[in-house]
Amino acid sequence: HAVVAVTEGIMRILDEEELEGVLAHELSHVKNRDVLISTIAATLAGAITYLAHMAQWAAMFGGRSRDDEEGGSNPIAMILLAILAPIAALLVQMAVSRSREFQADATGAQVAGRSWGLAKALEKLQMANQAMPMADATPATAHLFIVNPLSGETLMRLFSTHPPLEERIARLRAMRI
Repeated sequence: HAVVAVTEGIMRILDEEELEGVLAHELSHVKNRDVLISTIAATLAGAITYLAHMAQWAAMFGGRSRDDEEGGSNPIAMILLAILAPIAALLVQMAVSRSREFQADATGAQVAGRSWGLAKALEKLQMANQAMPMADATPATAHLFIVNPLSGETLMRLFSTHPPLEERIARLRAMRI
């Protein structure tokens, strides 16, 4: 079961067509089973991170063979793996999340019968977010918003749950329904 909540604030900011675009986008996440897909991606990322930590502990405390040529492990390589594997897993998880946002934009525009409602809503919400940034926004809750409440530089965008708004708006404006 799924629930889509609408705040009083968004109802004050958006007109009817824009709100319809936002709701169609959010309901598209339900239709496309994005919660399940995100859960699978997060589970795989967690498993990779766990295995990487196990490799780290094995490198630090594992036994070494008497003959390093036979079966000896490279502790530096294991520690590098333990550091880089969780980062790579997180990057893949965030890329999946961003791709699901693009898919929800496209499906939502098709359901609404027009793409400009969501595009205009995203523009308005971006302006509102810049005018009144959320003081208590955290990465743990950023995925709950249609517009990412956290701003970041190019490198930090790799760790974002949402694609850049400019790109989302451009794709929506280019759609022909």
